[in-house]
Amino acid sequence: MIKISKVALALWCLSAATITTTQGYSFVGNNHARQRCLTSALTAASPSFVHPATVTSSRFATTLSMSSVEVDINNPPPSKITFLPESAVEVTVTAPAAATKAAYEKTALELSKTISIPGFRKGAKIAPQVLESHMASKGGRNAIKVEAIKALLAKLVDVAVKEEHKLDPIGQPVTLIPLETLAESFVPGKDFTMGVKCDVWPTLKWAESEEEKPYHGLSGKYSRKPYDETKFNLAMKDLRDRYAVLEDMPDGTKLDWGDACTVNMVGYMSNDAGDKLEPLPNTASGENVEVVLGKGRYMEGLVEGLVGAAVGETKTVQTAFPERLKDKTLAGKKAVFDVSILQSSTRKLPELDDEFANDVRPGMDIKTLRDELQKAVDEEDAKEFVEDRNKALSEALATRIDIEMPDSILVNQAREKYAEMMTDFRTNGMSDEEIQKLITPENFLKYKNIVKPAIVNDFKVTLGTEEIAKLESVEVPAYRVDEQMASLKKESEQSGEEFDEAQVRPRVENTLQRRMVFDYLAENGNLEVEFKDEEGGEGFDAELMDTLAKDSIAREETLAIELEEKDKAEAAAAAAAAADAESDQA
Repeated sequence: MIKISKVALALWCLSAATITTTQGYSFVGNNHARQRCLTSALTAASPSFVHPATVTSSRFATTLSMSSVEVDINNPPPSKITFLPESAVEVTVTAPAAATKAAYEKTALELSKTISIPGFRKGAKIAPQVLESHMASKGGRNAIKVEAIKALLAKLVDVAVKEEHKLDPIGQPVTLIPLETLAESFVPGKDFTMGVKCDVWPTLKWAESEEEKPYHGLSGKYSRKPYDETKFNLAMKDLRDRYAVLEDMPDGTKLDWGDACTVNMVGYMSNDAGDKLEPLPNTASGENVEVVLGKGRYMEGLVEGLVGAAVGETKTVQTAFPERLKDKTLAGKKAVFDVSILQSSTRKLPELDDEFANDVRPGMDIKTLRDELQKAVDEEDAKEFVEDRNKALSEALATRIDIEMPDSILVNQAREKYAEMMTDFRTNGMSDEEIQKLITPENFLKYKNIVKPAIVNDFKVTLGTEEIAKLESVEVPAYRVDEQMASLKKESEQSGEEFDEAQVRPRVENTLQRRMVFDYLAENGNLEVEFKDEEGGEGFDAELMDTLAKDSIAREETLAIELEEKDKAEAAAAAAAAADAESDQA
């Protein structure tokens, strides 16, 4: 059983900060270091937490580690392959006689360079039999043969899986028979046949679909708050303002809000008393200036001073330049303008019909205009619910993909999730002793089975989005990656963390590409959006209110009965007292 000190060390490592940015990326070595620390503790507690290939060693003999001896094998015999469930294969390979002899002799030669045997100087060539005998006396029986077999397998399996069968292996292969047992029948200089099992990268298969493409038409449902009707109305009003038609006013008509006029403006600097000082630069004055009497359009006070004026009049208007004016010599300064009204017009806003929509863009109808404007106005609010949208798309996409999950990947992912759960327990105050009790092979296997469906779906979606990116040529513009990298680098500098650009850039590219794929799927999908007003909470619950009302009535009735009974009791007590008093007098 693991010692508490190891758990404490592992969890201390896990408590180290990870840089999690506002964009949602986690990076730098801390996260990996934390994972390695907990993995070390888990490994010490249970074989189930060792390398994925080792987890299968209960069914198969030995995980094949790398050999330091390299063997050249020219034209090896064809291998035999058997495809197994969970994207695994069994491969049977045969090492030619010349290769077995070369591997054995080369292994013995490398060993003789490092081992010390009484009677032999260090580095001297020592006969393999002598080395075998010496190793056996140290508990390493058939050690040279074992290393020779490992060297042969490393070469033969790689050639068989990658080159001969065109598969991508995952993790380390596992021998079907223990290496020590294999070594018993290994004879240098004779052909030698061996079998291994390994996971291979699975092939993605799309489910049949009536759509043009198997990933089109994804259906699902997600909730979000309604679009902002106020923003939409303001945007539509602004659009109508741009296409307003001007009509001359009758003589003597006073200007009002929403009207327009043509004016000459002569400006002066001013003081708090409103006195005219030096003239303003020509850029701040002007002739035949068109002014629309709308709130917030110009300097504060200018439009307000023209409301009620008529053509032929000159108004003196006091105002102030905005603080954020580009011309810093005028920013925030007070000014006075003499404004002469030359012409006045009413502005007639267009009706919300197809004719107006066609003016905005030829061929567009009013429904399309509304839809496009709503989408543009809602774009910022919609970003808040992109994660919910993508979750719905992911669930739908997973159903369109058929793939076998390699056990090694499943174990790796489950182990990471298990480690995160242990970290959360520690953060929430669970003691190291209690956490220690949870780290068992049995608990991990139970947890693995629980999270398996979610891991399999995530794996499907990851492979699916990568495949769609290739098929649809989804590429992230370099400038977008550079922008994100600059932002992440700045955040890491502010937090005092290291920033490994070579490690972070691929993750940023993958994240942005994945987002673009989901945008593509949304555009070509059939998601149903349920709009909910979050400000209203869960809404009016009629059934609950009815229950509360009935409870209230019941309480009132009970209270009334209790009061009535109390009154009767008090009346009876008073009558009894009166009777007693009369009896005493008698």
